[in-house]
Amino acid sequence: MKTLAVAIATAGGAGYFPFAPGTIGSAVGIVVYLLTRHLDPSVQVGIFVGVCVIGTWASTVAATHFGREDPGYVVVDEVAGQLATLLLLDVGIAGAVVAFFVFRLLDIIKPWPANRFEALPGGVGIMADDVMAGAYGWLLMWGAVTFVPWLR
Repeated sequence: MKTLAVAIATAGGAGYFPFAPGTIGSAVGIVVYLLTRHLDPSVQVGIFVGVCVIGTWASTVAATHFGREDPGYVVVDEVAGQLATLLLLDVGIAGAVVAFFVFRLLDIIKPWPANRFEALPGGVGIMADDVMAGAYGWLLMWGAVTFVPWLR
């Protein structure tokens, strides 16, 4: 089970990328979004919730495995945050690219309360700050999609 958890936490090994693994994890989130954006909305929500729940378990196991509270190799949180940023928005490639940069910026600056969520224990803390950054990203993207039609 540990091997499976580490594989999930590293998004299939994307977290081992030699530089900017979080950015690579976000790119994995974009790929997942683009592959699932035309599915039924309830399926999209289910995928997001599944990534969050399974990612929390996997992150907890991986943190123990790597011996750190929030190891850089763990990028499933970026996948979840990126999915949160795009959840049910149905944007095209241009919108996905904008959402990628919006989420990366918010993940780096971690506006309140996202910065506080990092202190939560185990996988909950690993995942929660990125999902919160993704929620902020969703609000910004919802506004952008509403007023900038070429993002669809």
